[in-house]
Amino acid sequence: MTKDKLGVGFIGSGFITRFHMQSWIGVREADVRGVWSPNLEHAEETAALGRRLRIGETKAFATIEAMVAAPEIDCIWLCGPNHARVANVQAVVEAMAKGGKLIAIATEKPLARNVAEARKILDLVEKAGLLHGYLENQLFCPGLVRAREIAWARGAAVSGRPFLARAAEEHSGPHMPWFWRGDLQGGGVLNDMMCHSLEVSRHMLTKPGAPRGSIKPVQVSAQIASLKWSHPDYVKQLREAMGPEVDYARHPAEDFARATVRYVDETGRPLIAEATTSWSFVDAGLRLSMELLGPEYSLSVNTLDSGTKLFFSRKVKGSAGEDLVEKQNAEQGLMPLLGSEPTEYGYEAENRHFVRAFLDGVQPEENWRAGLEVVELLMTAYMSAEQEKSLDFRPKDLDTFIPAVARGTWKG
Repeated sequence: MTKDKLGVGFIGSGFITRFHMQSWIGVREADVRGVWSPNLEHAEETAALGRRLRIGETKAFATIEAMVAAPEIDCIWLCGPNHARVANVQAVVEAMAKGGKLIAIATEKPLARNVAEARKILDLVEKAGLLHGYLENQLFCPGLVRAREIAWARGAAVSGRPFLARAAEEHSGPHMPWFWRGDLQGGGVLNDMMCHSLEVSRHMLTKPGAPRGSIKPVQVSAQIASLKWSHPDYVKQLREAMGPEVDYARHPAEDFARATVRYVDETGRPLIAEATTSWSFVDAGLRLSMELLGPEYSLSVNTLDSGTKLFFSRKVKGSAGEDLVEKQNAEQGLMPLLGSEPTEYGYEAENRHFVRAFLDGVQPEENWRAGLEVVELLMTAYMSAEQEKSLDFRPKDLDTFIPAVARGTWKG
């Protein structure tokens, strides 16, 4: 490539796009040049945010085709809702066929709602000759990156490789109505958030520098439940907040999920990854936690164990918001404060990593094939929960499986 800086366009103008934009202040090798959304007014607002942040001459585009065709756009960051994923990728690929000059496309998690959709979009981008990246921010959390590096360099080098990883993502529920609908999102909290926890667990168990296939999943066991949001009081609260289409009395999605994945390493040694996710967690806000255990060492990360805290007495009253932490649940009391959530959650390092790979013409290892593997584990977890038993990986009929939550037949 002859360029020294890329131009990035976002598909989607909502919460996650704005989170990425805040992180872009720390990305030097690319500017955010475009935003497309089905709602042009929203796209204009988000483009204005990009200009205020001085991360590029960001403008709104009326169509995906126009953004792909624009000479200043080299890469697409795909941050639209899950149910639009296939259509969005098809629009990008069709615009490429008409003369678009994109280099790469990166997508938010999960890659797709099920294995069939994941395979379809992977095939589309590879036939189009695009580099592709799977945006898994938790792998890039600065604290985890450093702790994993030292745990392997010191602990594993002396006493042996780690054998158990745990990861959890927990908060009080998503921002937008479509997340709560199994038919649109592809499931409930398992699909929405365990994609993070499973991948970060695998990452911790994998030796730095080794290929992701150096450990292999062999068995999956999972359970799901609707612990909070199917209660009549919360069914009503959810309907009032998200609209009548979100009806957990008739079509609930799970708000709690746990899974255990058994792996083996290159020598056949067993390893275990445990993942827990919840939309029924109430604390100061979003909690990401990770643990890694080896023979004579361990590491742990908890984003709510912040080094900075604020206290507000009961006399300090204000409107509800998320000015302290994402998914904030209170405005009074002792509250943790993250200096930069986009940095602490890994978005800044993640975006820098993928931009540099695409600028160098290198296919990142955390790509859509990695995203497909995550979807396969998620769907196996749903199968396990529905059948109430452990399943060997890969189970029969995985490629055509649609969870009962996504079909609207799960009763919680």
